[in-house]
Amino acid sequence: MSDFDQYTAAPEAPSGIPSAEERQWGMFAHLSALVGLIIPFGNLLGPLVVWMMKRDTMPFVADQGKEALNFQITVSVLCVILLILGVVLSIIVIGVLFFPLVGLIGLAALVLSVIGGIKANEGKAYRYPFSVRLIK
Repeated sequence: MSDFDQYTAAPEAPSGIPSAEERQWGMFAHLSALVGLIIPFGNLLGPLVVWMMKRDTMPFVADQGKEALNFQITVSVLCVILLILGVVLSIIVIGVLFFPLVGLIGLAALVLSVIGGIKANEGKAYRYPFSVRLIK
């Protein structure tokens, strides 16, 4: 397994059928990232809080909380890189590429978070595409 695969390979989903409460908390883990629309860094804090609260008692929520948190970390890092790139590009070309890319990433994060919430509520372990899994 290469170093890249170590951070991008999706971990195994917990076995068994999650309870209705676990599915609901799993959905909250994904949808809590939407707090970032109101509070700075809320997209990281929401999944982190849900994961920290329920990781020891609910395996499905621990899995989905880590997945949501890893995805939001990935999105945040991409946005910071694009912000730096946007500043450089704005100096050179007035950021023509910056704003559409940030908008596209924001829209994708919104859609994928909602999909993750729906899948978790159905009791299915959701794996975000393009997510770097830093938290194991």
